[in-house]
Amino acid sequence: MLWIKSFHIFFVASWFAGLFYLPRIFVNIAMVPPGSIAERERLLMMARKLLRFTTIIAVPALALGLWLWLGYGIGLGTGHDWLSAKLFAVLLTLAYHAYCAMLLGRFQAGANNRSHVWYRWFNELPVLLLLAAILLVVLKPF
Repeated sequence: MLWIKSFHIFFVASWFAGLFYLPRIFVNIAMVPPGSIAERERLLMMARKLLRFTTIIAVPALALGLWLWLGYGIGLGTGHDWLSAKLFAVLLTLAYHAYCAMLLGRFQAGANNRSHVWYRWFNELPVLLLLAAILLVVLKPF
């Protein structure tokens, strides 16, 4: 079980690394001056590749988490309400990931209507989601 936990932590950390950096690329794309087509295309290519990598990395993170939950029974039974809250944080993370994909699609279509400042604030959400998940798993507050 410790091997599964270790790999789960590794893939979760890698997934979040992508979620931390992708919106930073969005900040840069939003700041590209009109007419800087090569710079915009380079940043879009970076964002597409990072989104693809982040999506691929999310799969084993989620699969190993399910294995720990259902295969080893972690969080099953009474007195494990912390797991419900953690699963909610995971669902919010998945929604954030999907929203990043949608935002990238808007950038590619030339339909972005948000400022670089908005993306700077948007970039803080995965930090809070990761902190919530860690605190729930380690502290098991309820």
